[in-house]
Amino acid sequence: MTTLTALAAAALLCTPQTALAAPDDPVAFVPTPADTPAERAEADREAVEEKLANAAIPPGPLSFGAEPLAAARNAAEGAAAGASCAITAESATALALAPVWPEVSASSSLPPSPMTLSRYDNQSGLYDPAGRDGLFFNPGVGLWQMDSAGLGTNNTAGEAIDSVWVSDFVVPYIVDKYCAAIERGSAAPAARATAWADWNACAGGDCDTVYWRAMNTGIGSDPSVGRHGGAQPRTCEFEGASYDCLFVDVADAQGADWWTRPESGRSPVPSPFYVLRAGSGDGVREVRVWLAADSGHGVDVTVTRPFGGNARDSLSWTDGLGLCDTTTGRGSC
Repeated sequence: MTTLTALAAAALLCTPQTALAAPDDPVAFVPTPADTPAERAEADREAVEEKLANAAIPPGPLSFGAEPLAAARNAAEGAAAGASCAITAESATALALAPVWPEVSASSSLPPSPMTLSRYDNQSGLYDPAGRDGLFFNPGVGLWQMDSAGLGTNNTAGEAIDSVWVSDFVVPYIVDKYCAAIERGSAAPAARATAWADWNACAGGDCDTVYWRAMNTGIGSDPSVGRHGGAQPRTCEFEGASYDCLFVDVADAQGADWWTRPESGRSPVPSPFYVLRAGSGDGVREVRVWLAADSGHGVDVTVTRPFGGNARDSLSWTDGLGLCDTTTGRGSC
């Protein structure tokens, strides 16, 4: 196995992108250059601009996957019941779901997909150091685009995709921020803006528009979009231990799937991969694994991110390390 961390890569001299290792070379890693602070800032600014440009939601009824909507409503009922300010379960649901459409729908009238992977980020630290197609760590994941640079730093892509897990995390968070702002003397519109401050797509006012549409006309329930948006829960054996894992194949995405098309964003569409949470204590990490059979690169590839780390500068890539999907018998079994 050959391992290269993004942090170590930043200290190495490297050849241009055209000189990267051949796709089937399992060991000859040539690191992509680390972004300078100025380049990082510019990439972040461009990502926000692209997201805002796609934040508008077309007119018509709002629709949401049946299982994801039930999960959000259940979390909202609990959050409203325990809130420190007066808020109904209906308002808590609308408040919590308002960022989802501007964040992930990109003007699609289809229900948001729980599997949505970000397509606006292209910092070099997210790419496979060997430059192989389809091996890319999309940092924003799921309905609320949980990103390792922010709210998603201590969860995996699998948890961000799971609409039950992520609703139980995000909905109370948004309601608590709203109530804290109310208690500091903010009027309701300003308190809503405070509650949505973590989501860049809300900066232009689209989230407030969605909030009032949800309150005034409701949210339709679409049974074609399930809890994981097409991703498949599995059990995996990795490094000698058994884990719950999720198999993510964008070809199976349910709901709005604009993001699955290569031309729909700056960052690559990843090949099918597995994701799991491994380790304990200070050693907890997110693990994403591409089996050779799924990527077509002739070798299993694993990338890990320590919890608390921003994927843009904390990834470690390893060739020759795979897993066994014990549910289906695929992989290194």
